[in-house]
Amino acid sequence: MAKKKFNKESIKNIVIVTLSLCFFASLVVSFVSVSLRDLQEQNEIFEKRRNILEAAGVIGTGEQISFEELEREFSNIRIKVVDFDSGEVVEGIDIDAYDPIKSSKDVEASISLSKARDIAGLKRRENRGKVYEFLKDGEIETIVLPIRGYGLWSTLYGFLALDGSGKMVKGITYYDHAETPGLGGEVDNIKWKNSWKEKTAFDENGEVVIRVLKGRASPDSKTEIDGLAGATITANGVDAMIRFWLGEDGYGKYLRNYVFK
Repeated sequence: MAKKKFNKESIKNIVIVTLSLCFFASLVVSFVSVSLRDLQEQNEIFEKRRNILEAAGVIGTGEQISFEELEREFSNIRIKVVDFDSGEVVEGIDIDAYDPIKSSKDVEASISLSKARDIAGLKRRENRGKVYEFLKDGEIETIVLPIRGYGLWSTLYGFLALDGSGKMVKGITYYDHAETPGLGGEVDNIKWKNSWKEKTAFDENGEVVIRVLKGRASPDSKTEIDGLAGATITANGVDAMIRFWLGEDGYGKYLRNYVFK
């Protein structure tokens, strides 16, 4: 009997080869993804911590820092978890393991915000948040608050730093967003971020007075921040998230309980 000739160009064989290649490629991608997951998570933690130090003024805006230097500086920070409804510090919680963003997606660990309350476009807010306190001689010198809210295209994630009185801004940074470069993406502009320093966040009655304008701020104003040219919606989003996180649904009660002087 004649041996059947192998037809490598047949539809059947083409499909088999294609599926085999796809399967092999998927195995490689899965292996690489799993292998790099720990490294990616470490990089995310590093970037967040670098932004916390930048907002607090420990490092300059845009300044790079080594892992060893970051760990040394971060060892001076006291991290707390606070209850937003009461403003009290939560005891007996694994601070390192607690993730406020994940909690905001858990119906048991968060609340749904009404349209009137949800000025930052969050939909849900976690019941507990983290605060980062920089201490000097046992006193709070700087406090850094995580902030987030919706801009034009994305949720912006960042940090706002206040001085030890809780009423003056020391800095602001964003570590994750998808706003348009050159427009809403100007939240990363060094000059714009520096313009927040030494602005007044609260008045003597504890009311939030800092505002991001649609246009230019008055040169003498202690409460106004320049808007973002061509990016009014993003600027409005930043203004709203600041008012939300400093307000009664955010860190307002905690600041009154523990920080305001």
